[in-house]
Amino acid sequence: MLHKIMIIEDDPVIRTELQTLLKANGFETCAVTDFDRTIREVKTEDPHLILLDVKLPGKSGFYLCSEIRSFSDVPIIFVTSSSTDMDELNSIMMGGDAFITKPYNTAILLAKIRSLLRRSYPEKQKGQLTWKGAILHPEEGSLEFEERKAELTKNEQKILYYLFTHAGTICSRADIIEYLWDSRLYVDDNALSVNINRIREKLSGIGLTDFIRTKHRQGYLI
Repeated sequence: MLHKIMIIEDDPVIRTELQTLLKANGFETCAVTDFDRTIREVKTEDPHLILLDVKLPGKSGFYLCSEIRSFSDVPIIFVTSSSTDMDELNSIMMGGDAFITKPYNTAILLAKIRSLLRRSYPEKQKGQLTWKGAILHPEEGSLEFEERKAELTKNEQKILYYLFTHAGTICSRADIIEYLWDSRLYVDDNALSVNINRIREKLSGIGLTDFIRTKHRQGYLI
């Protein structure tokens, strides 16, 4: 699913930087430039998430957030140079979901965006997924290859589901762990390694060797 992120930021340099960052990470973007039409633009564009500055021409970001909340539950992240405790409290009181100060850490900003999107738009698991002859059956917690099946634990099934839905691309360890955390399945870095090794043993037992490849310092790839 391609998520659309709206940027409500009056600084054209920061606005362009955010659009470039988001597009490079697989998001669709739109931006408000006429701040008298902000609410109308939100309703027209219907974004999946909004990045909202506090200090804007005319009405403040806090006011706009409260207005948006009157008709939408869209996730809102305040990205602002205002860093006082009162500003952060106001962002919560007005209905904001997260608060990041400028200059922002791009990795943290992207992590917060992805986390909010996953919580707000939970992914529905498909009936079965196929990759290179292997068939994952999420509903029964098993993986099939050439008429042989391996039974999977809940964690193993979720890890494989994530890898299958991102087949052909490198999945970082951090992204997998965050996905499991959002699914209320606690897996830390060491536990992930243990689970991956167990999955590999089970897959090897049904003839799938080297199905999950480790990309050094990057993650896993199927």
